[in-house]
Amino acid sequence: MARYIDGVCRICRRTGGKLFLKGSKCYTPKCPEEKRHVPPGMHAQRRRRLSDWGVQLREKQKARYIYGVLERQFRRYFAEAAKRPGVTGEYLLQLLERRLDNVIYRLGFADSRAQARQLVNQGHITINGRKTKIPSYEVKVSDTIAWRAGSTKTVYYKKLAESPPSQIPPVWLSMDKENLVGKILSLPSRGDIQVPFIVSAIVEYYSR
Repeated sequence: MARYIDGVCRICRRTGGKLFLKGSKCYTPKCPEEKRHVPPGMHAQRRRRLSDWGVQLREKQKARYIYGVLERQFRRYFAEAAKRPGVTGEYLLQLLERRLDNVIYRLGFADSRAQARQLVNQGHITINGRKTKIPSYEVKVSDTIAWRAGSTKTVYYKKLAESPPSQIPPVWLSMDKENLVGKILSLPSRGDIQVPFIVSAIVEYYSR
């Protein structure tokens, strides 16, 4: 499977805003977007004015990079959202938020979605007691997200247990900080999801 291997901080500089792809570093003065608020490259010292299509493309790319989804998979998410009655943008966000790697990130088990994907790929996470290695697994209401018994002996888990995540998970998730177990209380709604991109622009991009 293809994957992005260049510096992720360049993505934030290219899109003109923080996408929080680097975890805790994004909240410190070391963030390259804070130090160099210009696009990467020798000839990109000034941002050009984008056309309507350019804005739509930029917002779509932001969403892809934030959730770590390739173009083909992102198109599938949009096609699935477009089939459902109601607001397409809201369903698209819901599908992206229900990815297992995103849920792990929202619960505070990882500093970034990339780190969350790594935890899943390495078999540290269980859903309803069963180990899964699929970061794109679509969680359902009442699913329980926990750590595999063998993974509780790792240095990473012990460090996380000593200082549980301070962040408050969104209202559609619950978190048992003592046992580091999360649960899906409901499906996420648009008001529960804060994202640094314009969802309507993505819908317009694929609907043109």
